[in-house]
Amino acid sequence: MPARKPKVIVTRKLPDPVETRMRELFDAELNLSDEPMNRAQLEDAVGRADVLAPTITDKIDAALLEKAGERLKLIANFGAGVDHIDVAAATARGIAVTNTPGVLTEDTADLTMALIMAVARRILEGAQAVQAGSFLGWTPTWMMGRRVTGKRLGIIGMGRIGQAVARRAKAFGLQIHYHNRKPVSPRIAEELEATYWDSLDQMLARMDIVTVHSPHTPATYHLLSARRLKLLQPHAILINTARGEIIDEQALAELLDQGKIAGAGLDVFEFEPTINPKLLKQPNAVLLPHMASATIEGRIEMGEKVIINIRTWMDGHKPPDRVLPQML
Repeated sequence: MPARKPKVIVTRKLPDPVETRMRELFDAELNLSDEPMNRAQLEDAVGRADVLAPTITDKIDAALLEKAGERLKLIANFGAGVDHIDVAAATARGIAVTNTPGVLTEDTADLTMALIMAVARRILEGAQAVQAGSFLGWTPTWMMGRRVTGKRLGIIGMGRIGQAVARRAKAFGLQIHYHNRKPVSPRIAEELEATYWDSLDQMLARMDIVTVHSPHTPATYHLLSARRLKLLQPHAILINTARGEIIDEQALAELLDQGKIAGAGLDVFEFEPTINPKLLKQPNAVLLPHMASATIEGRIEMGEKVIINIRTWMDGHKPPDRVLPQML
């Protein structure tokens, strides 16, 4: 007699190939409407599932986990970030948590470079001018941006994504600087010709472009505070494809509005999907809808990782992408 398939509840719609494979392997309950689950629906899900497959739109806190049934033994997150999950509370209840690291490195690095170019060269403003019929022909001084080659790029967080950005940026002729909890290996530092700054404050004050690639943790909440943002030079550009909570969004909006920094490229927001109204009014802010991971290939690979984590757990082994509290 075949073993019972685990009950897997998926909180959002995933790519069709991923959902199809889940239906083949598990007793998978899908969210065909793709509407975020409300609190009552999440409570019902954790009460019935063997495995919950949430996304960043689901707040899996300690209070929710208290509603979990005895069956729930795995939270297989669709995404690399787990700041929406109380990993410590889950671990204390004997519930393993996994994520999908490494899959989105190249996609996020690509979008980071796209934002750097878009802000520096005013690409979005130019496209909007053409669509609005404002383009009346070439002139020597209209729609001038700033050259990227030769500028200093400060990377906050030199993990996989930070290094992938550095490799791309070096090819564009940028000088690589970074702030991290510790320096990268000498081999990587030599390859990237990267300058390490132990002091984030000192780095910020000297960069032409700053890009954020740190996870959101209590330690990184408002890492770029109002005080630190004021250290940026007036011609500086700030890019964020990590987590919105790392930047004091209100302070950033005010600096942009006052012309005290040159521009910003943001794919994430502190209170998303709500965006600070002042940010929306800034012509020098390129704002994207949290789309750094939005490639067909990347999302399918994320789903494949979720499936591997679930199958490994089913076989009684430690999932390859398990997240523990001390790792955060």
